[in-house]
Amino acid sequence: MDKGLWKTSGSRLAGLVTVSDMTSTETSPTATATTTLWRPTGPEELALVRESGWRTWPARLPEQPIFYPVLNEDYAIRIARDWNVKHSGVGYVTRFEVDSAFLARYPVRQAGGRTILELWVPADELDAFNAHLVGPITVTHEFR
Repeated sequence: MDKGLWKTSGSRLAGLVTVSDMTSTETSPTATATTTLWRPTGPEELALVRESGWRTWPARLPEQPIFYPVLNEDYAIRIARDWNVKHSGVGYVTRFEVDSAFLARYPVRQAGGRTILELWVPADELDAFNAHLVGPITVTHEFR
């Protein structure tokens, strides 16, 4: 579980850092180290997450080869508020935890400024990604 304490090594290569550079600090020796991620989403995707019992992300559409969770809540808020609302009338920000050791396979991509960080998970790896979620997906913000 994320305790809000982050270790950063500051290592960057062509604008990339690794998830292991941004792993949450755990206080329990038996707990799985997790990384907090956010995802801005619209009503259709959120309905599918709800149908899963808040446990999995739905399969991507053929024109969506990548699943993009983000590492910064402010970035997720901007997308939900400025893009999702414009395109579907409502935007949500979700928060979820993923096993940090599993996430180490995905380099962190800098999509713009220093705080605009996301992971690029290929659609064909989404089942494995979902299997490494720790706890439920929760809605933290709604914009209309």
